Amino acid sequence: MNFDLTADQAALQERVHAFAQAEIAPRAEELDRNGVFPTELYQKLGEMGIQSIPFAEEYGGMGLGIFEAVLALEQVARADQSLAVSAMVSMATGLTVARFGTEEQKSRWLPDIVSGKKTCAIAGTEPDAGSDTGGFKTLATPGADGSWKLQGEKAFITNAGTDISSFAIILAVSSPRDAESKKFTLFLVPNGTKGFTQGEKYRKLGWRSSDTRPLYLDACEVPETAIVGKPHGGRWVLHKGYQAARLFLAACSLGLAQASLDHAIAYAKERQAFGGPIGRLQLIQEMVAKMALKVDSARLVTYRAACGVDQGKDDMMALSMAKLHATETASEVANMAIQVHGGWGFMDDCPPSRYLRDNRVTTIGDGSSQIQTLLIARECGLDVRFS
Repeated sequence: MNFDLTADQAALQERVHAFAQAEIAPRAEELDRNGVFPTELYQKLGEMGIQSIPFAEEYGGMGLGIFEAVLALEQVARADQSLAVSAMVSMATGLTVARFGTEEQKSRWLPDIVSGKKTCAIAGTEPDAGSDTGGFKTLATPGADGSWKLQGEKAFITNAGTDISSFAIILAVSSPRDAESKKFTLFLVPNGTKGFTQGEKYRKLGWRSSDTRPLYLDACEVPETAIVGKPHGGRWVLHKGYQAARLFLAACSLGLAQASLDHAIAYAKERQAFGGPIGRLQLIQEMVAKMALKVDSARLVTYRAACGVDQGKDDMMALSMAKLHATETASEVANMAIQVHGGWGFMDDCPPSRYLRDNRVTTIGDGSSQIQTLLIARECGLDVRFS
């Protein structure tokens, strides 16, 4: 497979890279330290057109592919993974609405998401259930007039409580309590809906400027028109949304891994020890060479998966490999970059220190590394069961 970029793709990549290094990277440490969602910076991404890349032109999008979205997210994450994750969650959620929502939902909610004026959230995870979607307990009870009443709690939700948060798509159990098997329905719930509240922000190891908090649904009533996809078919739709998020998260880890390598190379050239730059020492050279190999291999599997999506392939193995390999690789490379930096690498003002903290959650969210490993084994034809 040829991954040589077209002239347009290369121009997009360079444009986002230049913006990210000029506007985002210099602020990344401050944003991490203060832990405040950077609304104006997020909306600048929108002005750049980054959130619009994979959406149809009728909703204000560029009409490009998932591959181009991956290229852009990689460059944003190379400057600040926390901001890139905020963008990718909104993008993945919006794509779920674009693919499965009604025309009314798409025309009403997508333009602000596509333009980057607003953010949105995908809310599946609960305090007692994450990858095990069958364990979700949030209930959707139908009313006589076609409305639904939502009751429950969601946990670890990104983008739900910023000052520009628009809506969340929420998965709830919609089958009767005595049903033999659970069925789920996905609902689009706007912020400000009565009975839908956002909890306090979590204190986190990383992604500190990305908004993450619990959501509470207390007799939250929504109309039938809030359903995304078909009634009782929400679990499948949510999984499709997670598949997009996994690929975008791989891109975010890839960007962070590249940034770790960038900093390690620069530091190895400038740090003087034992009579010269440490980059002349063979064990430092070995670490940098290993880092370069890991980054390039992660890029290959991520780009391959993105190209497959654009070609219409439903390749679960490629998606899981990209998510597993890129996220695990980024943590390894960030850790090695800290080693190259020595004592300074342990300090908060050393970027690889932040990279290691930020990337830690990528091997957990949107399907943990263990879940991705099982999915790959299942695609290899082994008898893998999740219950």
